[in-house]
Amino acid sequence: MKIQFRPAQKSDCRVIASLYSISSDGVADYIWTKLAQPGENILDVGQRRYERENSLFSYQNCTLATLSQDDAETIAGMVVAFPMIVDETAEPEDDPVLVPYSKLEENNSYYICGIALFPDYRNRGIGTQLMRKAEVDAVAKGLTKLSLIVFEQNVAAKRLYERLGYHEVAREPIVPHPLIHYSGNAVLMVKEIQPFSG
Repeated sequence: MKIQFRPAQKSDCRVIASLYSISSDGVADYIWTKLAQPGENILDVGQRRYERENSLFSYQNCTLATLSQDDAETIAGMVVAFPMIVDETAEPEDDPVLVPYSKLEENNSYYICGIALFPDYRNRGIGTQLMRKAEVDAVAKGLTKLSLIVFEQNVAAKRLYERLGYHEVAREPIVPHPLIHYSGNAVLMVKEIQPFSG
């Protein structure tokens, strides 16, 4: 089966919500719980948010990794990324649980805010290919660096990012919450890339 990449469509938003929940290790679940209407499932909240257009957390900023077999497409994973332009005039984050992440922003970078694979498709190199796709997209947008946040305790993910050329530039202590899977520190990692010449 061949891995292919395609832009997400609005009809993919339920799958996007599931994958983003995986990628955030509980942070998205925390945010979506706060936004849920009475009786609303948090994946419904995530789907609703990703169905929006012209916002950062939109299906328009998602790339899906798919596998095709017998004319049937299976979504294996995704990456959500967008240009990070820090707004110095924005109101500071006032939710103490979210403050650490709001401090870990690299201006003028292509921010990978979520990358995840469903369990059956891990350890096949698809995640690395999604990361490479993000680099190509960053260059296409004229950006010379990428950034992401990883939990210090998520050793395997941090090791992968280091192997791909990312290095730590800042860290903030996590505010513990039952929905968030890790404690310790959240780490901002950055990779510099060369624009294509020609």
